[in-house]
Amino acid sequence: MAKVADKYFIEDEIKIIEEGFNPAYGQVAESVFSLGNEYMGIRGCFEEGYTGDSLRGSYFNGIYEKLKQSTSGYKGVSDITEYMVNSVDYFACRLELDGEVLDLHHSKFRKFRRELDLRTGILTRTFIWETLSGKEAEVVFKRFLCMEKSQVGVQKIEIKPLNFSGEIQMDMMLDFSAMHVSAKDNLWVCSEKTATDDYLTITGTTRNTNQKVTSQGQLFGQLTNPVHWEKEKQIGITGHVPLNQGETAVVGRIVRNLVCKSSQEEKAFRQKVEAGPELLAAYTYESLKEENRCWWQRIWEKSDIQIDGDAGNQQGIRFCIFQMFQTYHGTQPGTNIGAKGLTGEAYNGNAFWDTETYCLPFYVFNDPKAARNLLLFRYLTLQEAMERAKELDCQGAFYPVATISGKECCNLWQHASLQLQASTAVAYGIWFYEKQTKDTEFVSEYGARMLVEISRMLATRGDFSADGSRYGYYCVMGPDEFQMMVNHNYYTNYMGKFTLEYTIEVLDRMEQTKPEAFAKLAAETGITWEERKQFARIARKMYLPYEEDTGLFEQHEGYFSLPHVDVGQIPVEDFPLYHHWSYDRIYRSDMIKQPDVLMLMFLFNSDYTEEQIRKNYEYYEPRCIHESSLSPSVHSVLASQLKKHEAAYDFFAFATRMDLDNYNRNTQEGLHTTSIAAAWINIVYGFGGMRSDGKTISFNPAIPVKWNSYSFRITCGEEVLLVTVGKEDVRFRTKNGFEVEIMVYGRSYLIDGKETLITIPHEWKD
Repeated sequence: MAKVADKYFIEDEIKIIEEGFNPAYGQVAESVFSLGNEYMGIRGCFEEGYTGDSLRGSYFNGIYEKLKQSTSGYKGVSDITEYMVNSVDYFACRLELDGEVLDLHHSKFRKFRRELDLRTGILTRTFIWETLSGKEAEVVFKRFLCMEKSQVGVQKIEIKPLNFSGEIQMDMMLDFSAMHVSAKDNLWVCSEKTATDDYLTITGTTRNTNQKVTSQGQLFGQLTNPVHWEKEKQIGITGHVPLNQGETAVVGRIVRNLVCKSSQEEKAFRQKVEAGPELLAAYTYESLKEENRCWWQRIWEKSDIQIDGDAGNQQGIRFCIFQMFQTYHGTQPGTNIGAKGLTGEAYNGNAFWDTETYCLPFYVFNDPKAARNLLLFRYLTLQEAMERAKELDCQGAFYPVATISGKECCNLWQHASLQLQASTAVAYGIWFYEKQTKDTEFVSEYGARMLVEISRMLATRGDFSADGSRYGYYCVMGPDEFQMMVNHNYYTNYMGKFTLEYTIEVLDRMEQTKPEAFAKLAAETGITWEERKQFARIARKMYLPYEEDTGLFEQHEGYFSLPHVDVGQIPVEDFPLYHHWSYDRIYRSDMIKQPDVLMLMFLFNSDYTEEQIRKNYEYYEPRCIHESSLSPSVHSVLASQLKKHEAAYDFFAFATRMDLDNYNRNTQEGLHTTSIAAAWINIVYGFGGMRSDGKTISFNPAIPVKWNSYSFRITCGEEVLLVTVGKEDVRFRTKNGFEVEIMVYGRSYLIDGKETLITIPHEWKD
């Protein structure tokens, strides 16, 4: 693999640490030090302002703008793009001492250190500012976003004069003036600006979508002689902070941000805005800090992964778990996860098909409520998917490749029109969620309707061969986006067959066990017996390209005859390829962007023999360039299953530290959220050998040779299963003492609160 780590951050088991400031790495650090709580997110930019390269980014889940693209002359090509809009900077401030404004692009400073404590969610930045007048002050910035009170963010600034006494001038602002990078414009109209001696509020309204954000800030600390002021898109207070040599002065604020996404929410939004000052006055820095610490403590108790003997990957996997909970934890039913979460503007904040295939397993086994809410987003946007199907001359529902509101936001027709995996991923997500949680009510109330409409699309998007002997999908693009307009993509055909069969199973079950719910569904969808028979016929006739003599599943018809490229010879400077190779050059070989056939062998592992997995892994892995951040984890999991322990470990490190070590040289654009989810998969499904697609959850644990031991935890119903893997044995127990049935190395076990010790078979040792 040509990609290499770009080591920058200090290794620590529970913190992310930057010592010394490198401006060339500034935007990478801004992404890594992003904070979020699902409701809102803010990049790790310098709150006091920075005139060097920086992306000052503040985002809210579901607050977006839209842009009309030039209309295509072809039906089905989307002419609208929607993007998560850069919003209010609620931590903005300005410090001035002896007429010199603090700006680390120009100011002299030393002993710079920044750390993110994963136990508390607190980001701390410290340095000593040396002014041109010779004064020295230790400056400390602290911030965190509340995980329970998701509308609340907290900032604390500490200033300690080292060789003088006097005062420093400080501005505390709420600022809507930031530019949105991709739009090259500011997208807010601001109104209702108010300031008192210790309180600020401002409301911004998006130009085109007419969504509102109100930011309210309650100041605390030692700001004296306050003067309020306002500009077109800012509201602020200017004051002075008395400084006594050797003593620490404190100024801070508690911020409450409120969003109004539609006119239907306007009345409730106004009521919340009016209640803001009273609520903010009741909060304190210390109480909110303690509340956050307790929240994160509960998270680590149920979701921590511990590695003994590998500090780098210990830091990496904890960073990934931390970011997954920052990105989403089910506080808002019907929201989704953008490809960069709330950490940057790349991919426009859009959600993709990997939400259900990569992110959902993490939430199913760590936060089932969040998993349910993720799927609910697809139900709430079903109407948009049905409208999209009509645009593409299909019946049913065609879910978008990229979306915020449910509408297709990708105007690249080869992706938006040819990729069916967004729709089949929704079906897979419903199946996976029901299988693990037994939440049949969700399926009958929401899932079945989606399944019917997705199956209708699948029954009209594909076709039978000329002789009627087989069914499949023509002119598609599978998960490997380096191959387009192909016929009979194996992944697409297989997922079509799976979705149709699962839909039939759900309908049959509902008809027998929940006749009232089935009658309601039939009335709403008009599903008929003849249509169900057609679904079954298509599933039976689905063509799955396979060579008996080689044991290989052909990625798509004709793939085996494509020109070969040795991906190991591509220079690292050529990455990412989309930036350095012409678009058509990428499509002219057998080079694979991300796993396609192998992705299916991960999702439905029990459907394949180990020999089939081995042959296909050894054929497809050397052809994969891993241009997608989703790719390494799947290869790591399958390599571990095949006892290719060294390869599994190499892929694991790549995925787990994707952003910390900037492997793809694009972390500055935001974090790779789905790769972060996949890093968790690396441990649990990879080294832990968990499989969840069979009748019972099973484990085949192995341990990397470099590790002394590792442990992980998964939620099984109302119980948490604790798994510890050592050099010689594996230990299982449940946290609360309830029984959980599992398979380990092919044998059945009933696990309870007492530890079950199982010796690792010789063939599973590294």
